[in-house]
Amino acid sequence: MDIHTVTSFRPARTRADLALAPGEAFLAGGTWLMSEPQPDTTGFVDLTTLGWPDLEVSGDGLRIGATCTIARLVAWARAEAPEGWPAVAAIPDAANALLASFKIWNTATVGGNVARSFAAAAMVALTSGLDGVAEIWTPGGERRIPVADLVTGNGTNSLAVGEVIRAIELPAAALASRLVLRKIALAEYGRSGAVVTGRVDADGAAVFGITAATQSPTVLRFADLPDAPTLRGAVEAASGYYTDPLGSADWRRGVSAVLAERVRTELAAA
Repeated sequence: MDIHTVTSFRPARTRADLALAPGEAFLAGGTWLMSEPQPDTTGFVDLTTLGWPDLEVSGDGLRIGATCTIARLVAWARAEAPEGWPAVAAIPDAANALLASFKIWNTATVGGNVARSFAAAAMVALTSGLDGVAEIWTPGGERRIPVADLVTGNGTNSLAVGEVIRAIELPAAALASRLVLRKIALAEYGRSGAVVTGRVDADGAAVFGITAATQSPTVLRFADLPDAPTLRGAVEAASGYYTDPLGSADWRRGVSAVLAERVRTELAAA
């Protein structure tokens, strides 16, 4: 789409370049920015020219640069990830929940998907399910916040004007667990109506995540893998289920409970 309101474009080379002038917006992959009119935007500031590393592996876990493309993350998960991190096997499943072609994968960024904060955002499902923490550059410094808390609603988050996601950090303890991801949509290739993730950590604690079905991520924690009635009760009691043309709130609540039980059964069998 031609964004006819945009009259300026500048690449960011240093952190000082991230100071936004009135009407400017940050640009990474741009797959959403270029998909519809942006009447309040008069200029783009390109983040990809900052040269942030895509992926950094350490003893603490995986640090994903905000400008890392989804295609790069998937390729790393399939062929380059270190042994001992079984959770990375779910990364391609999460990417496929994005409802996007390989062309979009090669342009869309992990940070951009999180920053857009749609309820069905695939990278929100993945990173909140793995206790991901967002490192955010502020105009005067930086702050850190769990991805599950950064997203505040369907398309809203706590990023202030001038703040930018620098990286998403996934802890090694979560990556060392097996992550199971299941999704459902009203159409076979439709946008996710509900996405449920689940994992059991080394200490036996179980973590289940619900996205797409709720306006912001729901994270349910248990001391150990719950039985079916306990999990179902927790899923059904969660707040934030909503209605839109792609599904009613009651449907989303019901299918989330079904998906959660499938995840629980798979984790129990393992």
